[in-house]
Amino acid sequence: MKITVLGDGAWGTTLAILLKNKGFDVSLWGAFKDNIESISKARENTKFLPGIRLPDGIHLEIDIDKACKDTNLIVFAIPSRFLREILAKNIDTLIEHRAGLVSVIKGLEQKTLKRMSEVLREFFGDRDIAVLSGPSIAPEVARGLPTAVVSASADEAFACKVRDIFRTERFRVYTNTDIIGVELGGALKNIIAIAAGISDGLGFGANAKAALVTRGLAEITRLGVALGASKETFKGLSGLGDLVTTTVSPEGRNRSFGEAIGRGEDPERLLKKTVSEIEGVWTSRAALELGKLYKIDLPITQQVYLTLFEKKNPLTAVNELMLREPKPE
Repeated sequence: MKITVLGDGAWGTTLAILLKNKGFDVSLWGAFKDNIESISKARENTKFLPGIRLPDGIHLEIDIDKACKDTNLIVFAIPSRFLREILAKNIDTLIEHRAGLVSVIKGLEQKTLKRMSEVLREFFGDRDIAVLSGPSIAPEVARGLPTAVVSASADEAFACKVRDIFRTERFRVYTNTDIIGVELGGALKNIIAIAAGISDGLGFGANAKAALVTRGLAEITRLGVALGASKETFKGLSGLGDLVTTTVSPEGRNRSFGEAIGRGEDPERLLKKTVSEIEGVWTSRAALELGKLYKIDLPITQQVYLTLFEKKNPLTAVNELMLREPKPE
């Protein structure tokens, strides 16, 4: 079985390694020639996943047609804001291959407010599509540390197929048919992770972190249910599980980004010098628009957005959250 991973960031590279170690024929595609050549030469993704050697046999490709030739499964690990552009540019090539599709992207499209599986559906029609999501910090998975995630698809049989492809003795995969909830949990938790990082940067303690995680989950659940997700999904791996991991891990990109802001760094300048994609930044904008559209109160998301895009002082944002009108839990 041949599997193609599109996206040579930390997560795409990690999954390529996992799949190759399982014995699959794996191609890893990246949009930038310099990085693919660097990985090929060093057998290490020094830019996004330093310290982890790629096993021999992973085909590194800059040509998307070669990467997808005779493939059985395409894994999309492309940042959310670039997915549509890459699909539009390469759809004639991608549509030729009757491969199943798996999204591991944790974001929302800003202009359309669509989930990534919805964008894929727009281009691929009735093709089998699954989402793989959950508490999965890439360096931990790459080092073989125990991890559990969930494979979600409206087609339960395809969710199970994806589960069996990815699962290993250190990478446990559950299944779910609530693709909306699983996808939204993975995307929206990044906003709360930025808030948790800001809290850390300001020097707040465990009390503040616990409050953010708890109220953040309530916020994610409210919006998710309004969009058609099951409330139960947000108690699982792609909801609470992913939220806890990304708000406490020192290796979480969104939390680390927020921490730097809490210490006083300017969000715009910070984004320019950040190597990895910070999905929570762009998701905060899309989520806030969805909240307005569905009349859902998203106080944490709103304050994160104002801090990121309107230069609001982080401490002022925290004070306003704390001084909101009292209400039942």
